[in-house]
Amino acid sequence: MKIFIGADHGGFYLKEKVEAYLAKRGYEWGDVGDRELDPRDDFPQFAQMAALKVLGEEEADDPRAILICTGGQGMAMAANRFRGIRAAVIWDSFEAKECRNDNNSNVLCLPARLLDDDAELWKDIIDTWLGTPFAGAERFSRRNAELDAF
Repeated sequence: MKIFIGADHGGFYLKEKVEAYLAKRGYEWGDVGDRELDPRDDFPQFAQMAALKVLGEEEADDPRAILICTGGQGMAMAANRFRGIRAAVIWDSFEAKECRNDNNSNVLCLPARLLDDDAELWKDIIDTWLGTPFAGAERFSRRNAELDAF
């Protein structure tokens, strides 16, 4: 699995923590930016880069992305514009498990405003999201296909 990580200025510091955490745990990851704190940057460009990487990563098994901004919603809205992307804003491990198990989420959007100061929580969310397989039930696959048909 390869994980692409992106954040605007609102999620920049949490992104750096997440990258260090993933490296320590042995995950392969790539940084799609921003690579320096820039209060004028815009989240859509990072969401687009991550989405295109997830969709175009043919060598990686189960490529995913983690996107971080102040509230998470902007990143999710931008990423979900791409057919085949299932981005979810997650704030606890229950939701992390559900969005992977039921929806085969391939983009995790984290709200830095809620998580930046709670390392135990964001680590638990990431571990749960990365460790939960898609259940593959027919109804779940059918619903994901319906999303991709729009």
